[in-house]
Amino acid sequence: MLFEADDEIVIGADKDALPGITFVPVPEAKEIKNRLHIDLAPDDQDAEVERIIALGARRTDVGQPGSATFVVLEDPEGNEFCVLSPKNSLID
Repeated sequence: MLFEADDEIVIGADKDALPGITFVPVPEAKEIKNRLHIDLAPDDQDAEVERIIALGARRTDVGQPGSATFVVLEDPEGNEFCVLSPKNSLID
């Protein structure tokens, strides 16, 4: 679930549950490659990509092959992350 408060965005089961991931915006613009790369592993890749794009992300090309099973997105500040295919679809 996604929770927003006081310029922070928290992803977790509950706003007070651990573990969770907290994102805090910074005033500086991105200047170099991300130091941390996040891969999201949803149950439904297409639905998750659509949802994230609706929140402000956009598709980006970082040199991934056309046969890639992941989708590369970037947030409004240009930070790249991937949305993976569900693990069970890789076994089929």
